[in-house]
Amino acid sequence: MSLKRIWNAIRGATNESLEAVADSQSMRILDQELRDAKSELEACDRNLTTIMAKRKLAQTKVESLSADIDTYTNHAVAASEKGDETLALECAERVSNLEVQLATEQEIYNSYLNTEKSLKSNISKAKASVKRLGIQIDQVKATESLQKAQVAGSSHHVGANSKVKTALDSLERIKEKQALRSAELSAAEELAAEDSGSNLDERLKQAGIEPGGQSTGSDKLKQILAQKKAK
Repeated sequence: MSLKRIWNAIRGATNESLEAVADSQSMRILDQELRDAKSELEACDRNLTTIMAKRKLAQTKVESLSADIDTYTNHAVAASEKGDETLALECAERVSNLEVQLATEQEIYNSYLNTEKSLKSNISKAKASVKRLGIQIDQVKATESLQKAQVAGSSHHVGANSKVKTALDSLERIKEKQALRSAELSAAEELAAEDSGSNLDERLKQAGIEPGGQSTGSDKLKQILAQKKAK
């Protein structure tokens, strides 16, 4: 392999390693960003709760002032109908002051109401974005884990196939050795049986007995003559 090819291989491996480190770092950054975003959303929810509480208080004041204005307006009319102009005037002045307060509280109430609506809308959008980000991160992590498992499984499969082949080869060698040993034992038994039979025949001959019960010529002649007489 040329030096150029070696350098390219090293550079390729280095780039892959750097990319893997960068990807891992990016995932950690995204995880941290997701945690920060969720923390900010929790703070937004707390702020929204405060705004809603103040809006309710402002609404209560507006409703109370409106009720007081209606009450003192009715009092002014009643006093005027009874001819008590002084009392009617006092009630009218109270209505005037209450209307000023109502205008101020109504403005405050409207401000809280608008802020509440805006926060709710923005928080809702932010939560949807954070949720989508979380889903994408989970999908990336799940896909990464799955691909790692597939790579590991593929490697193990190749290794397992190699080990199984080696084991099968060993098994065949063992079978061949056992078959050869069985043949050797069988041959030894045959040789032992032949040796035993030869020794017996030799001892029978030495004792004047024909091995295998074979008859002599004299015995055969007697047998033939006996058969002729019997006829």
